[in-house]
Amino acid sequence: MHTIRSLFASILLLPLLAPAQATQTIQAIGSATVSGQPDQVKVDIGVTTTANTAQEASNQNATQMTAVIAQIQVVLGSSADIKTVNYSITPNYRTSPNSSPVLTGYTATNNVEVTARDSNSIVKVIDSVASVGATNITNLRFSIANTEPLQEQALALAAKQAIAHAQAIASGLGAKVGSVISAQEGVSVVPIDRTLAPTASATPVLPGPVQVTANVTIVVALTQ
Repeated sequence: MHTIRSLFASILLLPLLAPAQATQTIQAIGSATVSGQPDQVKVDIGVTTTANTAQEASNQNATQMTAVIAQIQVVLGSSADIKTVNYSITPNYRTSPNSSPVLTGYTATNNVEVTARDSNSIVKVIDSVASVGATNITNLRFSIANTEPLQEQALALAAKQAIAHAQAIASGLGAKVGSVISAQEGVSVVPIDRTLAPTASATPVLPGPVQVTANVTIVVALTQ
């Protein structure tokens, strides 16, 4: 009797041990771009000096850069946002065919990144530092200090688009969208307009909007 009960229990368990049917899924991608007005502007300002020795090039560079930084602080205040982004001293050589390179001197370069809260202030900096020794003014760029709100907005719009795409795909397959199984995000922040236009008075700086683009990739289950 004990053997018969065990066999009966095994037969009842067979349906429970059968492999479950794999869930059918589809993948969809959504993207969205939102724009915001920049609230800060950055520019790289540098000094390049050349001399016969590395020490002379370094000393000349230090003197000019000290004057440049002092002028920036005059315009933006003593607490101006200034940070060094590059410093180098490199040898210079004269080359000619069929002869070894000849050392002719050294070049020292020091570049700082300056951040201001408005374009008018950065224009004053640009127009004043050349007169005190700046030799390089490059890489003008506009940005937003805190892009988190724009990122969240773009992600929400991209997620909605991904769901809409998934629903369209499912409809074409004669199915319906079920639950979201996974989601991945990607965000990029890009300034889309940086313009300098010539003028007889001050350097005009024309800031453009900053674009935040989000991509959301989802995997959803299909139901009948």
